[in-house]
Amino acid sequence: MIGYLTGKIISRKPNQILLNVNDVGYLINISLNTFEKISETDEKVSLFTYLAVKEDSLTLYGFFSISEKELFEALISINGIGPKLAQNILSGISVDEFKDAIISKNLPRLVAIPGIGRKTAERMLIELREKIEKVSDQNLEQNRINFTIKDDAITALIGLGYNQKVAEKITREVISQTPEISLEILIKESLKNLSK
Repeated sequence: MIGYLTGKIISRKPNQILLNVNDVGYLINISLNTFEKISETDEKVSLFTYLAVKEDSLTLYGFFSISEKELFEALISINGIGPKLAQNILSGISVDEFKDAIISKNLPRLVAIPGIGRKTAERMLIELREKIEKVSDQNLEQNRINFTIKDDAITALIGLGYNQKVAEKITREVISQTPEISLEILIKESLKNLSK
């Protein structure tokens, strides 16, 4: 089993990178969250990996953090969720935000993830309730505060006429640079970045 790789990025797309590890090219499927963390200037990157084995294929999935990999493994343990759908879920929500949605039983937030219907979201709430505790924490209490602030900022930006996806992306970028931030500053910084 291939569990971790470090190498030079040959090419990158939002859902896939080609990694040169000791002159062997590994094609690795990644989530949008991992893609965003691999900056354009990074030549070398280290990823936690999961090898999905089928009768007719071997597919490698890569994760920037161990918590993202643990969540991926928890997701694919659910009946009806395969590696591709799990990758899609991880592209639509951060690990800590997903954990918070499961713990607080926030069904509307889960249904808002692209590709997830009500039945799948309900199944995730039931089946992941105990498994989600095993996924590594990334300062969940602070992130809970950030989720509320982020949601309020997104609502404000949508009210100002911005697209929801654009609003989500820009607020996530601002929070990643300044984790402990007030709502007012988050909105101001988001608007400043949107006007560039």
